[in-house]
Amino acid sequence: MSATLETEEHRDLRAAVAALGKRYGRAYLTRAVAEGRPLTELWSEAGKLGYLGVNLPEAYGGGGGGIAELAIVLEELGAAGCPLLMMVVSPAICGTVIARFGTEEQKRAWLPPLANGTRTMAFGITEPDAGSNSHRITTTARRDGADWVLTGRKVFISGVDIADAVLIVGRTEDARTGRLKPCLFIVPPDAEGFQRRPIDMELTAAEKQFELALEEVRLPSDALVGEEDAGLLQLFAGLNPERIMTAAFAIGMGRHALGRAVEYARERTVWKAPIGSHQAIAHPLAQAHIDLELARLMTGKAARLYDAGDDVGAGEAANMAKYAAGEACVRAVDQAVHTLGGNGLTREFGLASLVTASRVARIAPVSREMILNYVSHQTLGLPRSY
Repeated sequence: MSATLETEEHRDLRAAVAALGKRYGRAYLTRAVAEGRPLTELWSEAGKLGYLGVNLPEAYGGGGGGIAELAIVLEELGAAGCPLLMMVVSPAICGTVIARFGTEEQKRAWLPPLANGTRTMAFGITEPDAGSNSHRITTTARRDGADWVLTGRKVFISGVDIADAVLIVGRTEDARTGRLKPCLFIVPPDAEGFQRRPIDMELTAAEKQFELALEEVRLPSDALVGEEDAGLLQLFAGLNPERIMTAAFAIGMGRHALGRAVEYARERTVWKAPIGSHQAIAHPLAQAHIDLELARLMTGKAARLYDAGDDVGAGEAANMAKYAAGEACVRAVDQAVHTLGGNGLTREFGLASLVTASRVARIAPVSREMILNYVSHQTLGLPRSY
C-alpha cells in the first residue's frame, strides 16, 4: 500500500512481521501439514512478540491497536507463505467480542492469554442446516436455575482440537416476544455433552475442521458473553472483523503466489529472453497485482471504519473487501500456476495446493453470492428474493 496511505507505525509493523514470516516461510507450513500438526512455533513466537494481540486493549495485555493492525499481521504472514488461520478466529472474532461485551472477569481471564497466544479460542456459528442463513440457527440455550443448557450442532469449526474454549453462537427465547435471538457462550471443549468429530477435508491446511454436537451442555451463568438482549449487535461485532481478516488472509495468499510467479518469470528463459518479457505473461501478472492492491485498499478502509466505531459502514466495506480479496486471490493463484506451467503443479514450487486453498476465500465465512445479495439489498436498495 502506498506510503501516503499507511502510517509509519503500520509500515514498521509490516516490515517486522514480514521478517518473522520469512524465517518460517512456506516450507515450515508444508512440513506442519505433512506431519498433521498445528503451527505451534510460529503462533507462540508471534504471540510473544505481541502480534497476535495487537488489536486487544493494552489494559489486558494487548497492543491497543485495532483490526487494521491485526489484518496487517495476517497479510504479511500470508505473503511469506505461512498464514495463521486461527488469527481470524481467536483474537479477531473472539477477542473482539469479549473486549467489547465481556464482563470484567471474562476480560481478565481471556484477553491476556489470547493476546500472548498461550490460550486459543475457536468460534462456532455455522450449522449443517442453516448454511449462510444465521437466522436459521437452531442451537438453543435455555435457563435451568442459574445455569444455561445448550443443545445443537455446528459444522466447519476451525481449530477445536487446539482451542481452550469455543465461543458458541446459540439462540435464547425472548420472554416478551417468544422469538429466538442470538447469544454467545464460552464453552469448554471438555464439558459434558460436548462432542467433536473431525471433518475429512481434501483441502490441505494445518488447521483442522470439526463438526460439533452439543447435547444438553450445562454451563454456568457467567458463560454468557455480554447481554442476553443484545442480539445481533454482539454477533456482528465479531463477524465484521472476520470478513476483514479473511480479506487479509486472501490478499496475503495472493501476494505469495504472485511473488513466486514474478520471480519465476524473471528467470525462466525459453527462447532468448525471460518469459516475463512477453506481454502474454507480463500483463496477466500485472493485472493480478492491480486486483490485489485494490482489494487491499478496500480492506484498509473496512478496518479503519470498524476501528472508528462505524459498525454500519464497516459492514458494507468488510463485505466488499472480502469479495474483492477472494476474487483477486483466486485470479492471482491461477495466473501464478499458469505462469509456471507444469512446474506450477509440483511440490517444489508449492503453488498447486493454493489452487484449492484460494477458493476458501470465495466460500467462507460467507459466499460471494451472499455478499452480492448484501450489496444489492443494503447498498443499492433492491428488493429481496428471500
